[in-house]
Amino acid sequence: MTAADPGPESVLSDQERAVLALERRSWPGPGAKERAIREQLGMSPVRYYQLLNALLDDRRALEEDPVTVNRLRRVREARRERR
Repeated sequence: MTAADPGPESVLSDQERAVLALERRSWPGPGAKERAIREQLGMSPVRYYQLLNALLDDRRALEEDPVTVNRLRRVREARRERR
């Protein structure tokens, strides 16, 4: 692998990109996001949030969508501080 061709491990999967895209959207009410997770991604909300949490610590996700990742990191940190 060269600097010009960093390899497949440095690129997010389609599923990981879809998770970030879902997080960029706003949701009209309770249940709408969970319904979209099941229908559009074909996974349970629990699995979705596990994947999302891992993405927040992934440098590739930060490079792909810094605004969304940094916003979600701030939200996560605020929740941790309230505990």
